Amino acid sequence: MTIRVHVHGAKGKMGSAASAAIEAAEDLSLCGQSGRTDDFKRALERSRPEVVVEFTVPDAAESNLRTILNYGAHAVSGTTGVSSSVASELGALADSCGLGCLLAPNFCLGVILMQRFSKTAARWFDDVEIVEMHHEHKLDAPSGTSLHTARLIAQAAGRPLNRGRPREHQPLAGARGARCGDISIHSLRLPGLIAHQEVLFGATGQRLSIRHDCVDRLAFMPGILLAIRRIADFRGLVDSLDHLLDDPQL
Repeated sequence: MTIRVHVHGAKGKMGSAASAAIEAAEDLSLCGQSGRTDDFKRALERSRPEVVVEFTVPDAAESNLRTILNYGAHAVSGTTGVSSSVASELGALADSCGLGCLLAPNFCLGVILMQRFSKTAARWFDDVEIVEMHHEHKLDAPSGTSLHTARLIAQAAGRPLNRGRPREHQPLAGARGARCGDISIHSLRLPGLIAHQEVLFGATGQRLSIRHDCVDRLAFMPGILLAIRRIADFRGLVDSLDHLLDDPQL
């Protein structure tokens, strides 16, 4: 038995790479593709998927995911920038439909490991900042990955962070980055980059750097395929690939 998969946003860089990876997988069947100019609901009715993979833009993601769930398919979305309130609403809809809805800030398995290592370090270091670097066409800043990382670090620490600071003066607003709770996030957007993140912990006499570099979009494919295969095991909102990472078949 193969899993029938539809890809929405199939002409984009991530959508096209995901489509190729699905076609190459023996246990998956690419039953349909669509984009922003297509009637999405009708496209799903034609392709009859069990799982829909969605890579579009933040402004369209909520509508797309509602369409997927109301159709009756599990949703795997790599679109970042969806607000927490919208994510909660989508999770409630998925749960009421008996479906899984994965809103993954990142599909790269190395990123999930970076976040796990950062959570461990947060127990021992009181000071931390995040630098995230992406290509010039990325729409959201800070990235969904960096925001998720900051929240995981804060939760793991369980105490205030970055408290040893004087009253800072910023002649240029934003010089110290955006703030996610106690943690500063610095966003870079440049040609030649794909997706990179460094978590910097500091303490007296030492610094710990936990960094991940994605140099090819193919790095996301194992995570996407894992999500497609596992999402039917879940109901409601799944907010990270981390929940699927301990699959014994991985």
